Amino acid sequence: MAAIDAELASPAVAAIIAALAVSLGPLAAGLGKGYSSPAIDSLQDLRGNFTHFSVNDQQVSWIASLSLLGALFGGMFGGLAMQFGRKRVLTLMSLPFSISWILTMFAKSVETMFVTAFVGGFCCAIVSSVAQVYVSEIASPDIRGFLSAIQKIAGHFGMLISYLVGAYLDWRQLAMLIAMAPIMLFISVIYIPETPSFLVLRGCDEEAHRSLQWLRGPHKNVELELDTIRSNVRTSRMNLLNRMTPSSVATSSNGVTNGMPNGDTAQQLPFAEQRGRRGLRDYLELVSFEALVVNVKSVLRNVRLVKPILITCGLMIFQRFTGASSFNFYAVTIFRKTFAGMNPHGAAIAVGFVQLLASMLSGLLIDTVGRIPLLIVSSIFMSLALAGFGSCVYYGETSKMLLAAGNGALADVAVANGQNDWIPLLCVLVFTVAFALGISPISWLLVGELFPLEYRAIGSSIATSFSYFCAFLSVKTFVDFQSFLGLHGTFWLYACISCVGLFFVVMVVPETKGRDLEEMDPRYVRTLTINR
Repeated sequence: MAAIDAELASPAVAAIIAALAVSLGPLAAGLGKGYSSPAIDSLQDLRGNFTHFSVNDQQVSWIASLSLLGALFGGMFGGLAMQFGRKRVLTLMSLPFSISWILTMFAKSVETMFVTAFVGGFCCAIVSSVAQVYVSEIASPDIRGFLSAIQKIAGHFGMLISYLVGAYLDWRQLAMLIAMAPIMLFISVIYIPETPSFLVLRGCDEEAHRSLQWLRGPHKNVELELDTIRSNVRTSRMNLLNRMTPSSVATSSNGVTNGMPNGDTAQQLPFAEQRGRRGLRDYLELVSFEALVVNVKSVLRNVRLVKPILITCGLMIFQRFTGASSFNFYAVTIFRKTFAGMNPHGAAIAVGFVQLLASMLSGLLIDTVGRIPLLIVSSIFMSLALAGFGSCVYYGETSKMLLAAGNGALADVAVANGQNDWIPLLCVLVFTVAFALGISPISWLLVGELFPLEYRAIGSSIATSFSYFCAFLSVKTFVDFQSFLGLHGTFWLYACISCVGLFFVVMVVPETKGRDLEEMDPRYVRTLTINR
């Protein structure tokens, strides 16, 4: 295992170094997320020949949304890919991730951009999910929240960089810059160890010990923590085997039961004699496709899990269809149509910066204020900000039409000169803060809190896939809504959806502040009420 010398690093520093290395994955994902906003403006710039091919509004909507469709399939595949190693997946996926952006840079047709957007989104979802799992498995409990927050901040920071640099670079140059981030991820991941949990799962106890020693420091006694990891792996195996159907646990003709030689029980590691080669292959088959099918069937048959699924997926709908995705992917285009004098790139940068600051503050408020109060306040301010932004757009469009018609006496000259541009910008900033402090982090937090342990992985997969699907629909339909309802009508529609989301929170979503995860059994969820 190639790794930097940890002799000089304290336990916390070694884990932070590893977390920072994999945070280049969320950074690359954030760069890609922020790419569409300045790139679309560059693609449609009529002042110069930047593309060598023309794009219309529908094609632009596909360029923006196909990355999310790719992320939908990437999220499904990522859980299976992780069975082959967290470090290995990060290393292998970083290369096609970078290649997709290199091909974008050299694209000669809009169809090429469709393909690269899909592939980039596919790789992005895998890298982001695996990076988060890697951090959760290497971090000690006292710094796990901090290291997980680094991943989230890296994503927002990447999006801010795209907004900032995109004001000066065209879409090809920006794609070239983004292609460097996955390459940096590839290089940095080489020098960090695989997670101890995965190595124990493979039966590589010696490698797991060396990995944990690297992460905790050379003088730290890691035997107790390693025993805990072994116990957790045995427990998860037993839970998995107990949920398998009789046909899937049949004994083969050579005496191997479920990949366990000589009839060993699930509590014994099946990899000791042959370094895990045959046992690993059989076990991966057990925990990959068959486990996925069995888990999905178990969830669908289990009436107790219906409400957690409805709550988390419902929150994903209101998270995605309230304008946040539109601002992220079309910010510069929206501001160019809204502002009369303000630089749209500068406004997008301000939004990205505020979003970064708000995301850093959200972790403090969630555990202090509670989930439900934050969701209620978030929904109220989001609704007001969206309605206010739509009204500003409508007022500005009406004034411009009156000026164009020669009715200068009836038009607001201040609107024509851009003196009121700060009002819609303020509405967008209020929306950004409300979104980043409320429904954005809490909807994901509740995914981990409402599902019981044995269904938490499959519940997270369902919610994540549904969230990507909603994001794809939201970004793709923005252009269609704008054609039918106008830009102002689109944001009035988002305001109405946010109002519906407020009632959904009040009537359906439980308060989980201060509750242990063991209490989040769905039978208990049904008894929870809003803690006012």
